[in-house]
Amino acid sequence: MSMNVGRTSGSDEPQVMMDINTTPLIDVLLVLLVMLIITIPIQLHSVTLELPVGTPPSNAIKPEKIQIDIDEKSAVFWQGLPVDASELDQNMRALAQLNPQPEVHIRPHKLSQYAEFARVLSSSRRIGLTKIAVIGSEQFVK
Repeated sequence: MSMNVGRTSGSDEPQVMMDINTTPLIDVLLVLLVMLIITIPIQLHSVTLELPVGTPPSNAIKPEKIQIDIDEKSAVFWQGLPVDASELDQNMRALAQLNPQPEVHIRPHKLSQYAEFARVLSSSRRIGLTKIAVIGSEQFVK
């Protein structure tokens, strides 16, 4: 194997180099980058919190649970006893006055009318009950 190290043309003039030398450009950019990194202040993304020390108090008061059932004929039951709309509203108003408010569990039957469920739910929200849960929704999944 051989390598040509001599001039390829027959003239005595050196060949013109057509490539740009990028080494000085890269050196200048690296210096600018280092200067930029040094001059940027360090950002601390932390928030100082004063947390309480010790054990938290136990919640000895368990909220009462009220069960409202709606059967397949769209009849409403309060804790297992049948009630009409006025009795239901009266019972809910009494619950809204209690402190702490009890949890209201509404359990509609799969064949009950949605309008009855919506009426019970909207009246409980209108009266001011805030702890409402719909129980038994897995029966609606096919």
